[in-house]
Amino acid sequence: MARYTGADCKRCRREKVKLFLKGSKCDGPKCPIESRPYPPGQHGRGRTKDSEYLLQMREKQKCARIYGILEKQFRGYYEEANRRQGRTGENLLRILETRLDNVVFRAGFAKSRDMARQLVRHGHFLVNGEKVNIPSYRVTANTIIDVRPGSHDLTPFIIASAELGDRAVPAWMEVVGSKLRILVHALPERAVIDTQIQEQLIVEYYSK
Repeated sequence: MARYTGADCKRCRREKVKLFLKGSKCDGPKCPIESRPYPPGQHGRGRTKDSEYLLQMREKQKCARIYGILEKQFRGYYEEANRRQGRTGENLLRILETRLDNVVFRAGFAKSRDMARQLVRHGHFLVNGEKVNIPSYRVTANTIIDVRPGSHDLTPFIIASAELGDRAVPAWMEVVGSKLRILVHALPERAVIDTQIQEQLIVEYYSK
C-alpha cells in the first residue's frame, strides 16, 4: 500500500497550521511550525495570495492529512457522504471520526493517529468481543472497544492508562480507564467534532 514517508512536520508547515501528527512533540517548543510558520521550500515565504481553487484543495489536503488518508480512499469517503441524507460535509467528517484508529486516538489510547493505526494493525483491540485489525473499520452507536487482555501490560497501554484523565474525551464516547474500554454511545454530530476543517470548501472542491 502506498504511504507517505517524508517528514510529518513539513505537512503541518505546508498547511500553515498544526495537524498534530507527532503526538506530544506538537505541543512542545520543538515543533518546527513554532519557529518556521511558513510553507517549506525555497519560495515558502514569498508565495502570493492563494486562489479560490487552491484554498479548496488545501482544505481537502489538510483534512486527509489530519486523518492519515490517501486520496483514493478520501474520495471514496466523499462519494459515500454525498449519497447519504443530510449535509455532505458533515457526513464526511462523521465517517472520518468513526474510523477505529481515530476512535482509539480520541479516547487517549494513542498519542497520534499514526500510533493508533499501528496499534490497531497489530491486533491489540477487540470490537464487541471480536478482534479487529483494520484501522478503517467503522464503529457504530453502542459499540464496545476493549484492549485485548494480553496487551494490557504493554508499555503504550500502561502509559495511556496513567494519562487518561489528562485528556478530554468527546461527548459521544466514554472511556472506562480501569478496564481499558471505550464505549461509543452515539455517532458524533458536527457540533462536537473539534477538527478545524471548513468542510464546505472540500464539498466545493469535489463538486467542480
